[in-house]
Amino acid sequence: MTRQDLKSTEYSSFYKGYLDMIPADLELIEGYYLGQKNVLNFLKSMPTNKLEYRYEENKWTIKEVFQHIIDTERIFVYRCFRLGRHDATPLSGFDENDYIKPSLANNKTLEALLEEYQAVRQNSIILLKSLNENDLNFIGNANGNNLSAKAAAFIILGHELWHLKIIKERYL
Repeated sequence: MTRQDLKSTEYSSFYKGYLDMIPADLELIEGYYLGQKNVLNFLKSMPTNKLEYRYEENKWTIKEVFQHIIDTERIFVYRCFRLGRHDATPLSGFDENDYIKPSLANNKTLEALLEEYQAVRQNSIILLKSLNENDLNFIGNANGNNLSAKAAAFIILGHELWHLKIIKERYL
């Protein structure tokens, strides 16, 4: 299953920018392994003096952006799980800003954040391997919009690419 298999009726137009960052022919699970490799290499090469840098007052640090990537994957893989199990119960939205301060991301070491990321990513991959095409195509409702399990899974990949691009452009 590739990103080009997604139909615009499977997700809110809000996520189009994230999804457009993913190569159309990228296979879903392959994208999770590739994304993990790229994120780990990128963050391990990050100068330590940049990890708590803010490019503007009241903007997140790189550690906080990375924590946001992790937290968002948790939320969207949960959505993918619920939808993949054909649960039609509407799923609520979330405000990412409410998650950063209590995460205490800036108190964590890079190693701790990398460990957390890898554990979450492994969980995501195992879940995706357990879902079949019918499960991934199930469309429910999240934050008042249609969302398929497949779209939730691809949004994670595009969201990650989006934030890595922002880090490269604004923090380095």
